[in-house]
Amino acid sequence: MLQKKYLVLLIMILMISAVVMVGCYKDKTVYTDAPAITRPVTFSQDIQPIFTKSCALSGCHATGSQAPNLSAGAAYNSLTIGNYINKTSPENSLIYLKMTGKKGTVMPPSGMNKEYNALMLAWIQQGANNN
Repeated sequence: MLQKKYLVLLIMILMISAVVMVGCYKDKTVYTDAPAITRPVTFSQDIQPIFTKSCALSGCHATGSQAPNLSAGAAYNSLTIGNYINKTSPENSLIYLKMTGKKGTVMPPSGMNKEYNALMLAWIQQGANNN
């Protein structure tokens, strides 16, 4: 009788553990600890090179691919016209939320880059100028 109680208890513990494990999963990673950048950040020297290297690739955010078009010459207009930038609340800019993984999969898919995120946030905080 005592063994049967232990067996029932063990089965209940295993079932509860299984339910807890199924309910716990990781679907995205959010990074919020980007170092602050205090120097002037420019679109042409700091932001566009990020897009050219990591985003404006065939099948990603290049001409004729997924929005926004982050190719050189098109990126700034794509970001501003497409409402990817929120100058009044830079941390809530769609481009920044995507890059940090706070909205959807971290961009670029090759992996989050804290330096890129910090540059993007600083650029938006500084007015998101086409400079």
